Amino acid sequence: MDTDALTAGLLQELRAVKPYPALSLTMPTHRRAPDNAQDSVRLRNLVAEAAGRLAADPAVSRETRTAIEEQLDRAVTEVDPRRSLDALVLLVTADEHQIWQLPRTAPERVVLSDTYLTRNLVAAKAQAQPFWALTVSAERAVLWSGTVDTLREERTGGFPLTAPQEPSDPQREERIGDTPSTFSDEETRTFLRTVDEGLRAVLAADPRPFYLVGLAPALALLDEVGEATGSAAGRVTKGAPADMPPGELLKELRPALDERQRRFAAEIDGKLDGARGRRAFAGGLDEVWDAVREGRAGLVAVEEGFQQTVRVTDEHLEPVSGEAADLTDSAVREDIVDELVEAALDSDAEVVFLPDGSLAEHGRIAAALRY
Repeated sequence: MDTDALTAGLLQELRAVKPYPALSLTMPTHRRAPDNAQDSVRLRNLVAEAAGRLAADPAVSRETRTAIEEQLDRAVTEVDPRRSLDALVLLVTADEHQIWQLPRTAPERVVLSDTYLTRNLVAAKAQAQPFWALTVSAERAVLWSGTVDTLREERTGGFPLTAPQEPSDPQREERIGDTPSTFSDEETRTFLRTVDEGLRAVLAADPRPFYLVGLAPALALLDEVGEATGSAAGRVTKGAPADMPPGELLKELRPALDERQRRFAAEIDGKLDGARGRRAFAGGLDEVWDAVREGRAGLVAVEEGFQQTVRVTDEHLEPVSGEAADLTDSAVREDIVDELVEAALDSDAEVVFLPDGSLAEHGRIAAALRY
């Protein structure tokens, strides 16, 4: 599964307590050859490590171990290297397995617990900046689910929607320039009201920035008859053929996506400046970690490429280089940034990712505090 499939409801299911052991396996992957040749070897090694951990754990019965190993083998067989992104996460119990391909790297880990390890999924989704796109015409509306580098059609909220086909009545057609005025028909207005209702339902269930794509008359009428479009993050005034490939649509959306990212970065910078003025600001990993643990962080901004291994000493975070990190030491946290992101989201803080270099003067991470 991709990160845009990680809804609040599914995340709650993944975090639910399960019969011990729930196995979580994470590893970095590569998108292209020749680097991706090493991924299968790394995966086999981690699977062997997982099998060894299961066999050595006295709390795991032979029956349970066999069932988990069978599910793990099925998961490995189903991994499609053609869809590889930057990380692979396998979640396995005796009864199920899930495969997640993430656009954010994750460390090599094998974890046995009574819940799945979800922080890598949460951090990847936050960084992926998921959005909705709606292509709309007088005859058809299609909903798309997107991230910064992927786009796919989404069948939810009743979408795709197609207007009922009425027999042509030339006497009712008016012309505006060279375009038939189908947008003056009551049937079209009714159809676009249905589109608006579907869009509002989708946004209520999974709030995201959304973009509109369509000819100007269609978007104008949708504005007129609906309620949702006023909060659109961007618009592309261009017709989208029914057979337009996702990659082509993403190219059309790119300028609007980039423009929103620029506005968004400026908005976040303004919020952090305001927090400094109110003396409600934390900068650097140690300060932000403390603020998040205490529930004081209202907004956490992180550079996209920031990752750090640390040793927790006297409630402080001491950075550790990869070569010096002893991952068997319980005080060493290999993915502290992802752990911080998940903790921040759990406390209802807003987490945003900014381009590398945006927060250089603050140690690559900063927070605006609630108090």
